[in-house]
Amino acid sequence: MSEDKSKLLRSLTIDRSTDKVERPGRRWLPLAAAAAICVVGFAAFAAYELGRQDTPKETAPQPAAQKQTVQLQPQPAPTSDKTAGSLAASGYVVARRKATVAAEITGKVVEVFIDEGMTVTEGQIVARLDSVLAEKDFELARSRVETADAAVAAITADLEDATRIMTRIQTLSQKNFATEADLTKAQARVGVLSAQLRQAQSQFETAKIDAKRSGSLLDKHQIRAPFGGVVIDRSAQPGEMISPMSVGGFTRTGICTIVDMDSIEIEVDVNEAFIGRVSPGGPVNAVLDAYPDWTIPASVIAIVPTANREKATVKVRIRFDKKDPRILPDMAVKVNFLQAKQNGKANDRANGAKEAAAN
Repeated sequence: MSEDKSKLLRSLTIDRSTDKVERPGRRWLPLAAAAAICVVGFAAFAAYELGRQDTPKETAPQPAAQKQTVQLQPQPAPTSDKTAGSLAASGYVVARRKATVAAEITGKVVEVFIDEGMTVTEGQIVARLDSVLAEKDFELARSRVETADAAVAAITADLEDATRIMTRIQTLSQKNFATEADLTKAQARVGVLSAQLRQAQSQFETAKIDAKRSGSLLDKHQIRAPFGGVVIDRSAQPGEMISPMSVGGFTRTGICTIVDMDSIEIEVDVNEAFIGRVSPGGPVNAVLDAYPDWTIPASVIAIVPTANREKATVKVRIRFDKKDPRILPDMAVKVNFLQAKQNGKANDRANGAKEAAAN
């Protein structure tokens, strides 16, 4: 009975030696299968990628050739008459007549009659200085003129009377009714009065000159515009001291700044290497930075006969063919100098069109 139990138990036991031999083979089999699947998948993916890369290389030259032909077609455009061979430069709008209006004397500003943006005419009063003392001096000078004039009139009357007396004495002396002493005394009287008259006349002329000078000095207390234009800056205010020269402190030297808008033009710096392509009277197209879509016809006034050593440029003056209120001083501008050939071609085409229309 015990032997049967022991046999039964041995039959139920697991053989460990057999399991150790079979287990390694079972473990590596799935791993090898997975590795094989990965290798096959990687090979398939690599073949697919190589196929994608090879296909564009064969078809790539066709779009490139098409793009090249498209780019080559618009190349003749730069040969147009307006832009071919033009020389570009940049500069600023300037005013040839621009002045800071100041007084010729030192004084206190009483009134200012202008403001920024106002249009003034030549001789218009823009400000007035305190003129109380100047008015008194002018009245005194006129009084001296009247005094001198009265003195001339009085001496003239005395001279006329002395001349008549001298003439009568000469007549009586010829008839022996007057002595030689009386005649000499009458002649001396006439001579003295003649000298006094000349002195009075000189004093009268001096008084008139002094009065005229006082009047001019009084007029300088009214500051006038030297020419017609637009006020772009107002410097002084009522109550401030103004002087023609700087004397320190808070004394100003100007009342306002006036610009003659009819004198505006363009000044540009052209590289001296290309100045030979610019000629006086040549056509120019100007474009203001403030209005980039507006092309303004212009022409060359003159080439300033000097060069800038530091910048290696030559200054060129350009006039606007037509003035416009939108064009303001100190605006930035770009210009294109058109060659004379282009202008000649345009004229030839215009003449040809006129002839064709006439025919």
